[in-house]
Amino acid sequence: MNSDSTSLSDTLRPRLAADRLWDFALALYARPGVEAACLRLQDEAGVDVCELLWHCWLYHHGLMVTGEPEGLVEIRRWQREVTVPLRQLRRTLKAEAQQKRGVADVRQHLKHAELAAERETLSRLQTLAEHGNGIHSFGKEPPCLAKYLASRLAVQKKSQLSALKTLETRLDPPTEPR
Repeated sequence: MNSDSTSLSDTLRPRLAADRLWDFALALYARPGVEAACLRLQDEAGVDVCELLWHCWLYHHGLMVTGEPEGLVEIRRWQREVTVPLRQLRRTLKAEAQQKRGVADVRQHLKHAELAAERETLSRLQTLAEHGNGIHSFGKEPPCLAKYLASRLAVQKKSQLSALKTLETRLDPPTEPR
């Protein structure tokens, strides 16, 4: 495949559209060890969990990102300006919410808003992938997911590399793009 936006095959586009990133992310996140691995990468290395799950979804479909796809900067801006502040506020209120019912209610609303913002992010990432810009097949022999992600996300610490390995072991084998 090349960098042309029409590079995704006519059969791969509908397959990506049918396998909703949101559903994939929920299923993968629920697998043993994945939530802890994602949160470790988020909290220790500043990795965006939605983008991380997107890379796993692409990998599952035999695809990977090269360069910086057009639109990714805007998605990252959304995360930085909307999702991250909601998460920070929710976390800030955690202790007080244990003591005060009203604060607990506010915190619950923030949690729902944060989840809605993450869902929007995943929707945008899926659309980006379906357009095919910067998305390429890795061919018949898949690269090591943990190594690919470590390089892509600039992760180097042993605990973070271990978290990536956890994701790799919990992910179903990649399917060959058609």
